[in-house]
Formats: sequence, structure tokens, C-alpha cells
Amino acid sequence: MSAAQSQTTLESLQCHFTWDLDRSKPKLLRLTHKMEDFSTEEGNRWLGHNYNLWGFIQCKLGLKEEAKGSFQKAAETLNKLRDANEGPWLVVNYGNLAWLHHHLGDLEESQAYLSKVDALMEKYPSPSQDELHPEIYAEKAWTLMFLKKDMVVDYFEKAASMQPDMVEWNTSYVIASVNAHKNNNTRLDTDLLERMRQAKERDPENLYLAALYLEQRADEGENIQDEVCELAGNVSTLCCSDSGMWALLNLYRKYISADEAIVLAEKVLKEHPDVRFLKRLVAFCYRWRIVYKSRNNPDPEQSMVDTAIPLHEELLKLYPDDTLENEIDLATIYAKSHHSKDKAEQIFQKLLKMS
Repeated sequence: MSAAQSQTTLESLQCHFTWDLDRSKPKLLRLTHKMEDFSTEEGNRWLGHNYNLWGFIQCKLGLKEEAKGSFQKAAETLNKLRDANEGPWLVVNYGNLAWLHHHLGDLEESQAYLSKVDALMEKYPSPSQDELHPEIYAEKAWTLMFLKKDMVVDYFEKAASMQPDMVEWNTSYVIASVNAHKNNNTRLDTDLLERMRQAKERDPENLYLAALYLEQRADEGENIQDEVCELAGNVSTLCCSDSGMWALLNLYRKYISADEAIVLAEKVLKEHPDVRFLKRLVAFCYRWRIVYKSRNNPDPEQSMVDTAIPLHEELLKLYPDDTLENEIDLATIYAKSHHSKDKAEQIFQKLLKMS
């Protein structure tokens, strides 16, 4: 195959390198943190796709050897999750590896992966001649959630309808549908609420779906306080994800109290002391309590502010590529302290000079 033919074949692949994703460096750096956090989530059924996206990000940031390691982890993880040595779930991964070796200048290895893609597509054709394979629709939808947003609901719907036994695809389709309504400020219809209920029954360990379902019922006027507390009591048995814990803590803040949200976040962190995103969520709970006053949340005591400050200072080290957002949060906490207002002023002045 000539170089021109190889380029044409590469551009025809279904993979991260051909999906017209947002490649701005700040966006990719922030997503690196998210991919790192996802890799620590227990029971993450999208872990293989996570490594695929992470490898693409690393490649675009010039970390090609690290990208190769991530793509290899993606293949190993996908095979393990599917309990097989190969399958159509590897089409995107092999496409990514073909592109990576092309960028590395190893055209022979790139061609080898192109041949592997052809072999998989011949052995595992799409159930519908005019459609992509559902494995490709699912991974494309999951990826677009982070880097483009377009067509996410449509691709998840196609994947779930073509292969209804994949519970996580159906869950993601329902969640994406709900989030699309929320982003458009439109009310959910009864049909979508019923699909949420059914999805929750099929995927009972999904903490984010459970919290989202409670939130939507609260928006319909239902009293969900007891169920929020019950969900929190079961959190140790559920899949502890960043998005799931965030949604649960947000429910706690809104329908129980900001103080109780802090207690819950610290309890979960104590059970998982090395999980970085839980440290961030504890810090955020303190910020909610300190910054947003309400009838149920009087001015915080200085001791609470003193506890929050080192938590937010640590975030600057834990998430170095989210510095701007974390510095603003830290300065806001400093400003609430009786003895750190000068530090708040220094940060705000520095940020003004940068703008």
C-alpha cells in the first residue's frame, strides 16, 4: 500500500483521530485529570474506553510512548470486561494504534493495525448494513460527551437499541437524554422519567443514575429526603464514581444540609483515603458551606474556614492543570478567613494581571 493509500485508509477509520474532536491544549490537559480519576473508579465499565481516550489525549500532547501504553491498556481492559480475547470492541482501539504508529513513522506497524481493523470488521460485521457496529456507536458517544457533545444521545440510542443486553449503554442513553433536557432547560416528560426508573432497576449499582433520578422526582414536587438518606447509607455498596458522588453530595446539600454533605463526603474519603477526586469533593463541600449562605446555613465558624483552607491549597497540587479555577476557589475561601484576607487579595490581583 502506498503512502497516499495508507493516508486515505487511515482517514476512513472510525476512531478518535477521525472524529473531529476538540484538540485545544487547555481542554486536553483538564481532561487528563478526568481520565486519571476515572481510572481509579471501582467497577467502571467504561474503563477500556477511558484508556482509549486517554491515549488519544496523550498523543495530541506529544506523549506518544505514554499513548502507546494507554492504548495497550485499553485493549487489555476491553477484552477483560468482555471476557474474550478479541471482538468488535477493538476496532476503535486498533484504529487508534494505526494512527499512533503512523505518527511515530512506523508505517509497517501502522499497516499491520489497518489489516487488523479489516479482519475484525469482516469477522464481526454490523447487524445493520447501513449502520456502524453498536460497539463503535457506544464508544463514539462516550467520547463525544467529553470533547464535542454533538450526537451523543443519538449514538447511545443506536447502540442500546442494536444491542439491548448492554446495560451500561442503555443507562448512558437515558442519562444523556436527561442531561440534554437539562441543558435546554426543558422539562422531562413522563416517558423519560419512566425510562429512568426502568434503567435504575436494570443498573442498581449506578450511583449517578440513582441520584439523577431522585433529583428529577424532586423537580416534580416529590419529597425525596428519606430516599436521599437511604442512598447515602448504601453508598459503600455502590460504584463510587466522581459524577455519582458529586450528584449525591449535591442532593444532600440541597435537600438535607450542607453540613451533612461535609460529613458524608469525609466519611467516604475515610473509606477511600487515596482517591484524589474524593479529596476534591470534600473541599467543594466546604466551599458550598462557607460561600453560599442561606437560612439553614448561617455564617461558618472560623474553625470551618481553617479546615477548608488546606484542603483547597492541596487541590492546586493535585490538579495542576486546573489552576485558575482552584485559585479562584482558594482566594474565595481566604477572603472568608479573619487572618488570610491579604492572601485572597494577592491571588485576585495576580489573576487580574493575567486577564
